[in-house]
Amino acid sequence: MVKKVVLAYSGGLDTSIIIPWLKENYAGCEVHALAGDVGQGASELEGLEEKAKASGAASCKVVDLRRPFLEEFVWPCLMAGAVYEKRYLLGTSMARPILGRAQVEYAREVGADAVAHGCTGKGNDQVRFELAYMTLAPDLEIIAPWRSWEIRSREEAIQYAHEKNIPITATKEKIYSRDRNLWHISHEGGAIEDPSNPPPEDAWMLTVDPEDAPDEEERVTVEFEAGVPVGVDGERMGAVALLETLNERAARHGVGRVDILENRLVGMKSRGLYETPGGTVLMEAMTTMQSLVLDRDTARLVEGLALRFADLVYNGKWFCPEREALEALFRKANERTTGKVEVSLFKGRACPLRAESPFSLFSEELATFGEGGTYKQSDSEGFVRLFGLPLRVAAQVRGR
Repeated sequence: MVKKVVLAYSGGLDTSIIIPWLKENYAGCEVHALAGDVGQGASELEGLEEKAKASGAASCKVVDLRRPFLEEFVWPCLMAGAVYEKRYLLGTSMARPILGRAQVEYAREVGADAVAHGCTGKGNDQVRFELAYMTLAPDLEIIAPWRSWEIRSREEAIQYAHEKNIPITATKEKIYSRDRNLWHISHEGGAIEDPSNPPPEDAWMLTVDPEDAPDEEERVTVEFEAGVPVGVDGERMGAVALLETLNERAARHGVGRVDILENRLVGMKSRGLYETPGGTVLMEAMTTMQSLVLDRDTARLVEGLALRFADLVYNGKWFCPEREALEALFRKANERTTGKVEVSLFKGRACPLRAESPFSLFSEELATFGEGGTYKQSDSEGFVRLFGLPLRVAAQVRGR
């Protein structure tokens, strides 16, 4: 019998109606709400505790997770160059594990015997939350209302909220599902769902339309140490301040918009709009820095494993041994990913312009097409002959 449950609480439509539903369906149970601040903004966090208690929660705790979110979850993905299906920079995927971890910690604090979330049975987030619960607290019961209650649509959820006098911001006319953190904001639902529709202009929130962006470029220099972003334009910054700075500057140039039809873990295709302004700048800068300091074989290894790492993160396996082992490899590979990259921001694009590093593997003496240099072109004759030997042998055999 469930006596205490900790709910992953955002104050949005889904989690708002779950509090009274839990109390109705688990007689005598206390509902404790846990909200993690991963950078969704003051407007979403303001008054959250009061709202949760007014909805029937016994308590509501808001935890500041912004710095560990970036340092422990985002930066490893940045080092790996992890991108899902070539375009999605994993904003929601990276945030769910730290929220699940904080929820488990609060469950231990209040002596709960269950945890609950507001994810639907159609999405990826149910897996991400529940794999975190299973890994970190396998003894806790998991409650997923969307998989058991009679509500089957956001329209019905809105109606339920009205019946219970729960204040919400979603409406039947503008019914987007959003998820925001320091790294990105995602938009789903409504007119977005149909891939034959162009992206609704009222969906975008962080970035300006690239067509309306300034007609002059802006340049920003990102500094890395061992694969970790540490400064912007010569000023050292903590993780949160650094990303907030890049978000603001890139967003006003329309950088970071993505419209993707992705393959969800549960098997269906789903369309989403993503805005990742600062993250796009960091990804471009990191890719350029790695090209300067990583040798060819290490670079190929990182590139090959990045896809697997992205799949693990997308599929909710953050706390699995394989992902942890891969993170150790990426951190080792990036021990010398130190230096500066200048990036141009202009009309929706972030284009690296130049890079420098004390560990640069570029040698002008070797690479120059000009006079001089230490490379002996005559040495290449034997190399090419040996490199092409298997092709020559195969051609001779086919010619028999």
